[in-house]
Amino acid sequence: MWYGNLFEELKSLQDSERAVSMAAYMRNQFPFLGIAATPRKLVAKSYFRIALQEHIIDFDFVEKCFQQQEREYQQLAVDYLLSIQNLLTPEDLNRIKKYIVTKSWWDTVDGLDGVVGSMTLRYPELKKVMVEWSRTDNIWLRRVAIDHQLLFKNKTDTLLLAEIITNNFGTKEFFINKAIGWSLRDYSKTNPQWVKDFIQKHSSQMAPLSIREGSKYL
Repeated sequence: MWYGNLFEELKSLQDSERAVSMAAYMRNQFPFLGIAATPRKLVAKSYFRIALQEHIIDFDFVEKCFQQQEREYQQLAVDYLLSIQNLLTPEDLNRIKKYIVTKSWWDTVDGLDGVVGSMTLRYPELKKVMVEWSRTDNIWLRRVAIDHQLLFKNKTDTLLLAEIITNNFGTKEFFINKAIGWSLRDYSKTNPQWVKDFIQKHSSQMAPLSIREGSKYL
């Protein structure tokens, strides 16, 4: 296996005291090994480099990570998918969707934003899927639809951004309203006038949280 003793090496870093505080930070949604992001990524770096160089797309590895109890394994899976994101094709999107809706919380979902975003940049036909996700009942798919263009800067599709955001007006869901604010705040660094005009036009329909976050740099 290309990932050799990665699981064992990761587990050797566990810190039971840190694990308690990490679980508490995540509202005790999952148990933790107690490994911070930096050492987790360092231990996997050489393995993921091999995967990228040899074009290894191994969803069995991702499945194994998601089958583990401790949260660091799911975070490891997201790290892996981010490292090989440029190898993924439209046929892989349903697999990514599965991981968005499995053991969902903001840490893994927000990481998968980047994976989905890179796919839509390379395969614009996936934009229609983002519109579909923006209307689903699953808040995590909606969050990815809203935020998948983060850091796109001048490559941002503003018509798509506007459609997806307006599809999510009227919700009281924190994770959705926060995502709307983040997407607007991020794009305001590139085109502040567009964001200002959008907020002015839709302020009566937007949650205060979205307006506050979206206006941060205006």
